[in-house]
Amino acid sequence: MHSVWEMRSVAGNVFSAYASVAASVMLFRSMANDVVPEPVKSFFHSLLSRFFEQFMGRFFARAATEMTMVVDEQSGIARNQIYDAAEVYLRTRINPAAERLKANKSPKQKSITLSMVKDQAVDDSFNGIDLKWQFVLVEADGQHGGFRPEKRWFELTFERSKKEAVVDEYLPFVLTKAQEIRDNDRAVKLYTRDCPFDYDDDDGANGGGGGGYWGCVNLDHPATFDKLAMDPGLKRAVIEDLDRFVRRKDYYKKVGKAWKRGYLLYGPPGTGKSSLVAAMANYLKFNVYDLELTNLYSNSELRRILLCTTNKSIIVIEDIDCSLQLHDRDRETDSEADDQSNTKLTLSGLLNFIDGLWSTCGDERIIIFTTNHKEKLDPALLRPGRMDMHIHMGYCTPEGFDVLALNYLGIRDHPTMFPTIKAMIRQVEITPAEIAEHLMRSDDVELALQGVVDLLEEKKGQKNGKNEEIVEGESVGGGKEKGKKGNFWKSVKNIKFARQLGKEIKT
Repeated sequence: MHSVWEMRSVAGNVFSAYASVAASVMLFRSMANDVVPEPVKSFFHSLLSRFFEQFMGRFFARAATEMTMVVDEQSGIARNQIYDAAEVYLRTRINPAAERLKANKSPKQKSITLSMVKDQAVDDSFNGIDLKWQFVLVEADGQHGGFRPEKRWFELTFERSKKEAVVDEYLPFVLTKAQEIRDNDRAVKLYTRDCPFDYDDDDGANGGGGGGYWGCVNLDHPATFDKLAMDPGLKRAVIEDLDRFVRRKDYYKKVGKAWKRGYLLYGPPGTGKSSLVAAMANYLKFNVYDLELTNLYSNSELRRILLCTTNKSIIVIEDIDCSLQLHDRDRETDSEADDQSNTKLTLSGLLNFIDGLWSTCGDERIIIFTTNHKEKLDPALLRPGRMDMHIHMGYCTPEGFDVLALNYLGIRDHPTMFPTIKAMIRQVEITPAEIAEHLMRSDDVELALQGVVDLLEEKKGQKNGKNEEIVEGESVGGGKEKGKKGNFWKSVKNIKFARQLGKEIKT
């Protein structure tokens, strides 16, 4: 047994050594604070913290109960759809108290988007499963030369026993939710072949530009169903038909039909056919493809162009009776048809895409034809299965005037002017566009309404023989033909509120 003296001696040596080490540590710390730059100290602190966190997690409960799934940005040479969906979905799950966020806005986006920054984590839960997403970014090393893009991926951590539920239920949920967010947030596009090779950076991952066949601009047309001067019953019928179409994917598959819908809009110029197209696009959030048939020379070119359109889109062919000689094939060929004999684009080629084998190359598409003269069209275009709804865009009615007055003047009634105007509207043929033009001429309500009265009186004096003959199920004569070809592209640029009233609908 050691004596008390020996024990004191050993203790004194230990304390002496401790004091020496402590003094050295303090000296080293003081020197480090004075010499080592602050960024270097932060780097080592972060490195050591991450090392101990991984070390502790490896040898304790986490290693036994949790697993991490890596979601790379690329899947081979293609984009990883799960990564793209997670990027969109996690924008809605970011903690509002986050100290750092990344803000983005491209020229074609309507609003600013916020997303995660490097090494940021987001917690989520799904059906009782706790999940953790972490965004990882490895920046490119420019010291070795050449182009080496940065790498991005998400790390999804969850309880190991929940792997099947995450793969079979949670990830499909993220894909579906992300698509809903895109559909609600994306700007509706107007595509045309007049400005090809315009890269659509808002839909870059989807290749909305059509490989150079189509260029696009944002469709900022303000038309909505609430602002259309249409008969309320006709408007409700169109909305219900659109809603029924978009929710019947399984039904179309069950009955063996392509998931598409055809509309024929016909009536005099200025009755709002283009505005109805814009309202349908804004309502469904579908892109619009403005197709000019006179620029095409063959059926194969038509197929290539149409195959470059995306799902959830509206293909518009305006003034189909003027685009090509697509008249009744039983009629004799006239000189005008002979002048266009150099084109190889045929009616059968167009019909094949509308209703033939090529009609199955794409889902959830709407095809719209417009014309001022329905009677000039080949009956093959009008048969059931091609144009599912025939919508007659007629002249203005008293109910249509109520909508126009509310849109342009912000009024719902006038004690003297409204009864006079409505009585005259019942007696003459006047388009919503003509009334709208006069309502816009003055901010003074009295002056604007008086201008409409003067216009109606002038129309009444010129009425001679211009009434439209109405036949059961068909409009004959086409109203007042002005000889001017309508153009949806010009309508969008001018942003005119051309309002319309439909008097009949045929399905």
